[in-house]
Amino acid sequence: MVGELAQADEAVAACVGDAAWALAEPELIAALDAAHRLEQRLAAVTLALIREVDGRGTARAQGASSTAVWLRERLHLSIPAARRLVDLAAALDSGNPGIRHALAEGRITLDQARVIADTVTTVHTSAGQEAADKAVGVLTDWAGRFDPTLLRKLGTRILDHVAPDIADAAAHAALDADARRASRDRHLTLSMLTDGRLRLTGILDSETAGLLRAAVDPLTAPSGPDDQRSAGQRRHDALADLCRLTLRTGELPEHGGDLAQIVVTTNYDALAGQLGAGTLDTGLHLTPETVRRLACDAALLPAVLNSTGQPLDVGRQRRLVTGPLRRALVLRDRGCAFPGCDRPPRWCDAHHIQHWADGGDTSLTNAVLLCGHHHRHLHRHNWAVRLAGDGHPEFIPPAWLDPDQLPRRNHYHRRT
Repeated sequence: MVGELAQADEAVAACVGDAAWALAEPELIAALDAAHRLEQRLAAVTLALIREVDGRGTARAQGASSTAVWLRERLHLSIPAARRLVDLAAALDSGNPGIRHALAEGRITLDQARVIADTVTTVHTSAGQEAADKAVGVLTDWAGRFDPTLLRKLGTRILDHVAPDIADAAAHAALDADARRASRDRHLTLSMLTDGRLRLTGILDSETAGLLRAAVDPLTAPSGPDDQRSAGQRRHDALADLCRLTLRTGELPEHGGDLAQIVVTTNYDALAGQLGAGTLDTGLHLTPETVRRLACDAALLPAVLNSTGQPLDVGRQRRLVTGPLRRALVLRDRGCAFPGCDRPPRWCDAHHIQHWADGGDTSLTNAVLLCGHHHRHLHRHNWAVRLAGDGHPEFIPPAWLDPDQLPRRNHYHRRT
């Protein structure tokens, strides 16, 4: 087998160097079909090898706690992906030769094989081996026409075709199996990139997915006709708004004896001069603009450092805009005050019109409500904000946007 796989590897390696652009369209499509079929056949071989490794106890013999952990180190897979391979290999080895043969012949994909195996296991539990064998035939036939997602949906009613007398009862069993599988596969991975950003990957169960969409989707609409953010950027900013709202509730569990908070270290003189960067307690660096924006509506923990950076004195935490002052600000602005924005107060920060580091006080006449998107926009661009004679905020656009720089207001929240 090792020799045959080596020959296959050489054949595939030779194809990698071939110029796909030189193929005629029929040849191009035929090559794609052949490569895809080969990928599925190799998947069948991989699963057979994983099953043998798992059955022999190779992973534990080599010091790993499980076959999934051993595969992570050996093949550089994630634990959830490795565990799914181990589970599928076991499923195809125990009474499902039809699925294994279909995968080996390239008639179904690895994802379709997983769907069929899950469905057949449920059918076997509900209706016995004969119905399970019939289900394999029906599902592998459907796999030639439907993708894994639709195949799984169709599989929920497979008993209507192979055992209609118990279909309704089995449908409930299938739902329970789906719930167990979703609970087993749920995970969220936070991977730190080299430049300080964070990559989020994972799988949410159905309930959590519904909760996330219910919370994020209303915040992803464009903030106005000039909103140039992509859909992905809007979802990113919606998640940030959601995190800010959660932190603002004060109902998160304590962490290390302190309420949940963001800790930013910076030099006061540099902050006042808009020159210095800041550092999070995780070690990541922030731009001066970001530090000044966070300081608008953040829990500040003043610290006096000596020349070597060691803390000499740490003051008491104080919230800049809270309690009666924030309630008064909400009553006045009723939401994000930026022109054309409809974000409600709970999604907004309190922005200092004259920054506190520049001597601005914390008062109703020096504050304005801004949603996360427009708070960032105001700090990054040349918009100015002021209170008009009637006590309501108005915004002065930059000259490149409006040469006359006529003041603009938000009329969305006004009730009179």
